[in-house]
Amino acid sequence: MLNEVRMNVLSRVFVCGQGQGDACDDRVVESPDPLFRRRLLLESLTMLAADAQSQVAWLAKYDVVTDEFALDFDHAFRMAETLVEEGQLGRGVLPDLQEIDAALGEMSGAENAGRWTRDALSVDEGWIQARRLARRVLVGELGEWQQLLPEISVIR
Repeated sequence: MLNEVRMNVLSRVFVCGQGQGDACDDRVVESPDPLFRRRLLLESLTMLAADAQSQVAWLAKYDVVTDEFALDFDHAFRMAETLVEEGQLGRGVLPDLQEIDAALGEMSGAENAGRWTRDALSVDEGWIQARRLARRVLVGELGEWQQLLPEISVIR
Protein backbone atom coordinates (compact mmCIF):
# COMPACT_ATOMS: atom_id res chain seq x y z
CA MET A 1 0.00 0.00 0.00
CA LEU A 2 2.82 2.41 0.85
CA ASN A 3 4.42 1.80 -2.55
CA GLU A 4 1.08 2.46 -4.24
CA VAL A 5 0.75 5.78 -2.42
CA ARG A 6 4.32 6.73 -3.38
CA MET A 7 3.55 5.71 -6.94
CA ASN A 8 0.46 7.88 -7.14
CA VAL A 9 2.40 10.81 -5.74
CA LEU A 10 5.27 10.35 -8.20
CA SER A 11 2.90 10.00 -11.17
CA ARG A 12 1.05 13.09 -10.07
CA VAL A 13 4.31 14.96 -9.58
CA PHE A 14 5.41 14.03 -13.12
CA VAL A 15 2.39 15.77 -14.53
CA CYS A 16 2.20 18.64 -12.04
CA GLY A 17 5.88 19.29 -12.66
CA GLN A 18 5.15 19.77 -16.34
CA GLY A 19 2.74 22.59 -15.63
CA GLN A 20 -0.42 20.60 -16.19
CA GLY A 21 -2.42 22.46 -13.55
CA ASP A 22 -5.63 20.47 -13.92
CA ALA A 23 -3.68 17.26 -13.34
CA CYS A 24 -2.67 18.59 -9.91
CA ASP A 25 -6.31 18.66 -8.84
CA ASP A 26 -7.03 15.66 -6.55
CA ARG A 27 -10.28 14.91 -8.38
CA VAL A 28 -8.41 14.48 -11.67
CA VAL A 29 -5.81 12.20 -10.09
CA GLU A 30 -8.50 9.99 -8.58
CA SER A 31 -10.40 9.68 -11.87
CA PRO A 32 -8.04 10.71 -14.67
CA ASP A 33 -9.18 11.08 -18.25
CA PRO A 34 -7.74 8.90 -21.04
CA LEU A 35 -5.22 11.49 -22.25
CA PHE A 36 -3.87 11.91 -18.72
CA ARG A 37 -3.55 8.12 -18.31
CA ARG A 38 -1.85 7.81 -21.68
CA ARG A 39 0.60 10.53 -20.71
CA LEU A 40 1.43 8.69 -17.46
CA LEU A 41 2.17 5.51 -19.40
CA LEU A 42 4.29 7.27 -21.99
CA GLU A 43 6.22 9.12 -19.29
CA SER A 44 6.92 5.88 -17.44
CA LEU A 45 8.12 4.31 -20.69
CA THR A 46 10.28 7.36 -21.37
CA MET A 47 12.01 6.83 -18.05
CA LEU A 48 12.52 3.12 -18.75
CA ALA A 49 13.72 3.78 -22.32
CA ALA A 50 16.35 6.36 -21.37
CA ASP A 51 19.96 5.27 -21.46
CA ALA A 52 21.39 4.23 -18.10
CA GLN A 53 23.55 7.34 -17.76
CA SER A 54 20.51 9.59 -18.21
CA GLN A 55 18.49 7.50 -15.77
CA VAL A 56 21.21 7.77 -13.12
CA ALA A 57 21.52 11.53 -13.64
CA TRP A 58 17.74 11.95 -13.34
CA LEU A 59 17.62 9.87 -10.14
CA ALA A 60 20.43 11.94 -8.64
CA LYS A 61 18.86 15.24 -9.72
CA TYR A 62 15.60 14.44 -7.94
CA ASP A 63 17.09 12.30 -5.16
CA VAL A 64 14.74 9.38 -5.79
CA VAL A 65 15.44 5.65 -5.86
CA THR A 66 15.63 3.33 -8.84
CA ASP A 67 12.48 1.42 -7.97
CA GLU A 68 10.45 4.54 -8.79
CA PHE A 69 10.86 3.62 -12.47
CA ALA A 70 9.18 0.26 -11.90
CA LEU A 71 6.55 1.64 -9.55
CA ASP A 72 5.54 4.30 -12.03
CA PHE A 73 5.39 1.77 -14.85
CA ASP A 74 3.32 -0.62 -12.72
CA HIS A 75 0.80 2.09 -11.95
CA ALA A 76 0.47 3.10 -15.60
CA PHE A 77 0.54 -0.48 -16.92
CA ARG A 78 -2.60 -1.32 -14.96
CA MET A 79 -4.45 1.11 -17.24
CA ALA A 80 -3.02 -0.18 -20.55
CA GLU A 81 -5.89 -2.46 -21.57
CA THR A 82 -8.42 0.28 -20.83
CA LEU A 83 -6.34 2.69 -22.91
CA VAL A 84 -6.48 0.22 -25.81
CA GLU A 85 -10.25 -0.09 -25.44
CA GLU A 86 -10.54 3.70 -25.44
CA GLY A 87 -8.44 3.98 -28.60
CA GLN A 88 -5.62 5.82 -26.81
CA LEU A 89 -3.08 3.03 -27.25
CA GLY A 90 -2.44 0.55 -30.05
CA ARG A 91 -3.28 -3.06 -29.22
CA GLY A 92 0.02 -4.15 -30.77
CA VAL A 93 2.02 -2.69 -27.87
CA LEU A 94 0.33 -4.81 -25.19
CA PRO A 95 2.70 -7.79 -25.57
CA ASP A 96 5.73 -5.52 -25.11
CA LEU A 97 4.13 -3.86 -22.08
CA GLN A 98 3.41 -7.29 -20.61
CA GLU A 99 7.03 -8.30 -21.19
CA ILE A 100 8.26 -5.17 -19.44
CA ASP A 101 5.98 -5.96 -16.52
CA ALA A 102 7.29 -9.54 -16.40
CA ALA A 103 10.94 -8.43 -16.61
CA LEU A 104 10.51 -5.98 -13.75
CA GLY A 105 8.53 -8.55 -11.78
CA GLU A 106 11.33 -11.11 -12.12
CA MET A 107 13.66 -8.57 -10.55
CA SER A 108 11.58 -8.14 -7.40
CA GLY A 109 12.27 -9.57 -3.98
CA ALA A 110 14.95 -9.08 -1.37
CA GLU A 111 17.20 -11.60 -3.12
CA ASN A 112 17.37 -9.23 -6.11
CA ALA A 113 18.23 -6.04 -4.23
CA GLY A 114 21.46 -5.69 -6.20
CA ARG A 115 19.46 -5.38 -9.40
CA TRP A 116 17.94 -2.11 -8.16
CA THR A 117 21.13 -0.13 -7.72
CA ARG A 118 22.04 2.73 -10.01
CA ASP A 119 25.04 0.73 -11.26
CA ALA A 120 22.74 -2.14 -12.26
CA LEU A 121 20.84 0.10 -14.68
CA SER A 122 23.65 -0.22 -17.21
CA VAL A 123 24.54 -3.90 -16.81
CA ASP A 124 21.53 -5.87 -15.56
CA GLU A 125 19.76 -7.91 -18.24
CA GLY A 126 16.34 -7.07 -16.79
CA TRP A 127 16.94 -3.34 -17.14
CA ILE A 128 18.42 -3.81 -20.60
CA GLN A 129 15.36 -5.80 -21.70
CA ALA A 130 12.94 -3.28 -20.17
CA ARG A 131 14.83 -0.45 -21.92
CA ARG A 132 14.70 -2.21 -25.30
CA LEU A 133 10.98 -2.97 -25.00
CA ALA A 134 10.10 0.52 -23.74
CA ARG A 135 11.90 2.00 -26.73
CA ARG A 136 9.96 -0.25 -29.08
CA VAL A 137 6.62 0.81 -27.55
CA LEU A 138 7.53 4.48 -27.75
CA VAL A 139 8.53 4.13 -31.40
CA GLY A 140 5.22 2.38 -32.09
CA GLU A 141 3.20 5.06 -30.33
CA LEU A 142 5.19 8.24 -30.97
CA GLY A 143 7.44 7.43 -33.93
CA GLU A 144 10.65 7.72 -31.89
CA TRP A 145 11.83 6.59 -28.47
CA GLN A 146 13.93 9.55 -27.40
CA GLN A 147 11.76 11.88 -25.36
CA LEU A 148 12.61 14.57 -22.85
CA LEU A 149 12.78 13.18 -19.35
CA PRO A 150 10.08 14.73 -17.21
CA GLU A 151 10.85 17.60 -14.90
CA ILE A 152 9.33 16.98 -11.50
CA SER A 153 8.96 18.56 -8.10
CA VAL A 154 9.49 16.08 -5.31
CA ILE A 155 7.47 16.83 -2.22
CA ARG A 156 8.97 15.36 0.94
